Amino acid sequence: MRILIILLAWLTPWCARAQEINQANTTWVLCSTALVLFMTLPGLSLFYAGLVRSKNVLSVMMQCFAITCVVSLLWLAGVYSLIFADGGGMQAFIGGVDKAFMPNLTLRAMTGDIPETVFFMFQMTFAIITPALIVGAFAERMKFSAMLVFSALWLLLVYAPVCHWLWGDGWLARLGAKDFAGGIVIHVNAGVAALVSALVLGKRRGFPTAAMPPHNMTMVVTGAGMLWFGWFGFNGGSALKADGSAGMAIVATHLAAASGSLTWMAIEWFRYGKPSVLGIVTGMVAGLGTITPASGFVGPLGGVAIGLAAGAVCFAATQYVKRVLKIDDSLDVFPVHGVGGALGSVLTAVFASEALGGLGLNGVGMGEQLGVQALAVLVTALWSAGFSYAILKLLDAAMGLRVTPDQEQNGLDLSLHEETGYHKL
Repeated sequence: MRILIILLAWLTPWCARAQEINQANTTWVLCSTALVLFMTLPGLSLFYAGLVRSKNVLSVMMQCFAITCVVSLLWLAGVYSLIFADGGGMQAFIGGVDKAFMPNLTLRAMTGDIPETVFFMFQMTFAIITPALIVGAFAERMKFSAMLVFSALWLLLVYAPVCHWLWGDGWLARLGAKDFAGGIVIHVNAGVAALVSALVLGKRRGFPTAAMPPHNMTMVVTGAGMLWFGWFGFNGGSALKADGSAGMAIVATHLAAASGSLTWMAIEWFRYGKPSVLGIVTGMVAGLGTITPASGFVGPLGGVAIGLAAGAVCFAATQYVKRVLKIDDSLDVFPVHGVGGALGSVLTAVFASEALGGLGLNGVGMGEQLGVQALAVLVTALWSAGFSYAILKLLDAAMGLRVTPDQEQNGLDLSLHEETGYHKL
């Protein structure tokens, strides 16, 4: 009997631990973490690198790689804490500093029923890809040093507060704003910052008269395929569970990407006589970005409808920004991600309704939810625009933002890194 008691006492902690950690959920979020990082390295890197001219291919890849490293260390140093730690009296607006450098990050530390180590890493990959998206707006003309400092300050002053408001029990979350996987936190936030960056830095030399086509469409399509693949972790992983909600998020995500692609392709085909490869992959990205905030709240038909809207609206926004306003957002970050994220965030209130096949609005009327969603988009856009502008102007005065005309003409690969992506034989 005594031996049995000793044995039970020895096994109890292990049994309790097994009950605390849900291994299925942990495995799924671990896989999703790898998928989201795969979206940035190499997905976004290849996608952006193929879109620029050959003399700048390495500079864009370098920026995505360096941002990954800088954000990872800043995440540990305190950005994670400012989002997810208890902020006390300031909780509605910003988190605390108790988790800076993660002093209590142990094997037994939990977030829900998954280890906090896993949640820490999963959320880090979101923080990495957000400033990396902005790179597309100032590609081919921003100093590497200025880009690094801008990305670090933007993460701290823009990303951290907005992320806390929606995902860290902040004031927008308490109002009932819905953002399943980052339509507002990531796409609206980064899209608006991209627009401001393009305006502050000005146009590339020769824009809009000189042709600046993608130098390697094979690279673009390869990167786009990696983005589509990785987005399953982006949206499906945001359920933080291996259950039906993750499955439904993936279903809606895939259908939105497909319908967004075909819509953009069809519009180009009708207007210009031929469907382009660039158009179909850009429509895919528009569909993915637009479904992101709604992915865990809508059904399959909601995913299709949002994808159709994304293809049409983001196409029109791209044409308007480039051809009418003549803003040189180099890789169309604002019209695809910013406009798409805003559109999807608002449509979440519509297609989350059970009457339209969604998973429900938890007793809130569609009109009321629409108002909350619109408010969240507006506040995020204003916050991002204001602080992005301030950071850029401060850096321009302190260290300069833009490379010299000669450096731009020669290409950033050689001018800033003394390397070239392609060697002539």
